[in-house]
Amino acid sequence: MTTRTLTTIGFDADDTLWQNEQYYRLTEAHFTEMLSDYADGPRVSERLLEAEKRNLRHYGFGIKGFTLSMIETAIEVTEGNVPASVIAGILDTGRDLLSHPVETLPHVQETLAALSEDYLLVMITKGDLFDQERKLAQSGLGDFFHAIEIVSDKTAVTYRRIFSKVGGGPERAMMVGNSLKSDIVPAIAAGSYGVFVPHELTWVVEHVEEPKDAPRFRKIEHLGELRGLIEGLG
Repeated sequence: MTTRTLTTIGFDADDTLWQNEQYYRLTEAHFTEMLSDYADGPRVSERLLEAEKRNLRHYGFGIKGFTLSMIETAIEVTEGNVPASVIAGILDTGRDLLSHPVETLPHVQETLAALSEDYLLVMITKGDLFDQERKLAQSGLGDFFHAIEIVSDKTAVTYRRIFSKVGGGPERAMMVGNSLKSDIVPAIAAGSYGVFVPHELTWVVEHVEEPKDAPRFRKIEHLGELRGLIEGLG
């Protein structure tokens, strides 16, 4: 494969283009403080993670599902005796997450600007529709993308569908992101390149082993290295 056969580059959004997980961690810390009279912090966090995993198939990914999982956890931890003031506090923290300013990560602006001149760029992200649209608008990055895809989950089927619709198919595409489970492994399974850009904070649900033996797996330290990687593919 030469660089000329690469037509399309997909980018994850949360913790690839802008900060996200750190705000969830801060919210979770505040949540455990709300329930400190009923259980210690680690126990509350453990119950919250169990609720999140259990609820993914019902609510999907994003802040709304996270907020509902916090409410469910509060009911469980307090054995149904959670004060209305705590429920109100949880709802407030959820609304705060939905209105948090967007902080783009280093090298994002210049990398997208340069690559958009030669490739079709697609943002492929999970999460709440309204929230992801809000963050994209506030980030100022929207003009770099040929298409925006906000999906319920990321699988090999997802990437085949998107890259067949935008560009020349998955074999001529690349997916860039911080989640091995969502961004890299399924993109490689679809036939694309998968470029892993680690973030210091990644939700435990997104952790899997690096597919180091996969011919189309690549890893970079930050997005500033992406252009050099693409130039070296040939």
